[in-house]
Amino acid sequence: MYLEVKGLEKKFGNFKACDQVDFALEKGALAALLGPSGSGKTTILRTIAGLENVDSGEIVIDDKRVNELPASQRGIGFVFQNYALFRYMNVFDNIAFGLKTQKQPKNIIQERVEELLNLVGLTGLEKRYPSQLSGGQKQRVAFARALAPWPRILLLDEPFAAIDAKVRRELRSWLRETISKLKITSIFVTHDQSEAIEVADLIVVTNHGRVEQTGSPLELYRSPATPFVASFIGESTILSDYGCLKGFNKAPKGAVCAVRPEFIRLFSPNEAIQYENCVQDGLVERVSFRGNVLEVKVRVGDFSLVTDYSLERPPISLGDKVKVLIYRLYAFEGVTQARLVSNDGLKSQNNGYNFEI
Repeated sequence: MYLEVKGLEKKFGNFKACDQVDFALEKGALAALLGPSGSGKTTILRTIAGLENVDSGEIVIDDKRVNELPASQRGIGFVFQNYALFRYMNVFDNIAFGLKTQKQPKNIIQERVEELLNLVGLTGLEKRYPSQLSGGQKQRVAFARALAPWPRILLLDEPFAAIDAKVRRELRSWLRETISKLKITSIFVTHDQSEAIEVADLIVVTNHGRVEQTGSPLELYRSPATPFVASFIGESTILSDYGCLKGFNKAPKGAVCAVRPEFIRLFSPNEAIQYENCVQDGLVERVSFRGNVLEVKVRVGDFSLVTDYSLERPPISLGDKVKVLIYRLYAFEGVTQARLVSNDGLKSQNNGYNFEI
């Protein structure tokens, strides 16, 4: 592994920002640190960069322990959330700053800055000052400045947070394509799961200073290791006692679960349903248009569930009575384990589960 974080701990007073943090990245990987505010993401990033000292644990880059190395000697490029551009320097000088600090020859600086201006799509804007740039352009300058001294690792602290939604979507694709082209090991911090899923090869999910799970976006979505990951990744509905649902009546009393939208099927009262013994009555509480699907909120007994409904299905409206089939859910066993459970009513006598999803 190219970057390894081992047993990392960091306290601020009595607050433990990092608690036995462990993860590793291969060279060239693009990873996201994903979690809610206060979960330790930025602290992890800053300790890797050398901007914060660790209380215990190891940070290893290319088989070398770097705990005692100052930030300037770790080979880290850092992109700050607020860009941190020098307002009195033009674009060229902002990008060239690290190279000048390294005392690189003028011809090398010129060539490198021109190369990066072309890479980030800002050729022709080198004489402009930060006040003359859009948010997206400022972020590209900050990205180029971090790359200028040929870093071994690139760290980005919520790089899209200060940018409007449309530009943010464009920059996501641009960032992924650019980092893939450069093959530089990179980590970015975000609390936006859609951002992490779209951009990252690997996601490290953090919560209360600990790593809940590390894996690809697909692994985290399909196989959450803990209740927190099951509820945080995807748009899940948390139920406090799923034993009252048809087909799940073997659950212990008060058992908690998460139900993903794709685990639910809605049917009109007149539709023929193969598994009538698993279906419950529901009442449509909300219908929201989401482009290619409808997002439907439906009440089943004491619970309200949210699911997607295809535009190709029979029309559905607020106040409609529907039949609801929940065929799968994530059951929580304490706070450390999430287990995928299928509806017992879908078992055929001879073939086990044969519900077509």
